[in-house]
Amino acid sequence: MTRVLLAEDDEAIAIPLARALRREGYEVDVRGDGAEALEVALQGVDLVVLDLGLPGMDGLDVCRRLRAAGSSVPVLILTARTDEVDTVVGLDAGADDYVKKPFRLAELLARARALLRRGSVDPEVAATLLIDQNSRRVFLRGTELSLTGKEFALLSVLHRERGKVVSREQLMREIWDTQWYGSTKTLDVHISVLRRKLGDTTDSGRMIATVRGIGFRLDVDD
Repeated sequence: MTRVLLAEDDEAIAIPLARALRREGYEVDVRGDGAEALEVALQGVDLVVLDLGLPGMDGLDVCRRLRAAGSSVPVLILTARTDEVDTVVGLDAGADDYVKKPFRLAELLARARALLRRGSVDPEVAATLLIDQNSRRVFLRGTELSLTGKEFALLSVLHRERGKVVSREQLMREIWDTQWYGSTKTLDVHISVLRRKLGDTTDSGRMIATVRGIGFRLDVDD
């Protein structure tokens, strides 16, 4: 049975969320303390649903220590923090995806399923990326990805212009319908999330390449 660690200290969230995950057929282990959550995660689970605001050891430290120990378990962050910089820090700490509180249960369960499916894909299978504009669905190596509307739109533009550099200005204009006059934190957050969902986490051979001072390029085969 698929084993999920839910690291959440707020019982008002933990109890109904654990119940929903069990209804999905998962074995759920709930921990409300960061150090305890890390210990359970290192023993071996299939997915970690991790609150950033844990007592004892916060979620960022839990995630960093998991990755430092060599664990590749998928990590889905729960965060009440609205600053996108905090989200980037969480992704850089090794998280695979995030959901902001208050969240819709259906969205969280969909993201959990997507991470579990991605974790079961054979890494030797060619990284084919397929985008169906009619159904607004994305498939990586035959596995459907769970993307938000903005993530889908961003990946669609990059895929349309694949092999070419797409400027930050163009992405801000097409996706957010705005002119770029300064910070692009929002764009950077979405690129970080897409990279995680694509399994695009190394500095070499990335599908989404950063072209310093200009923008981004999607390097995939037609």
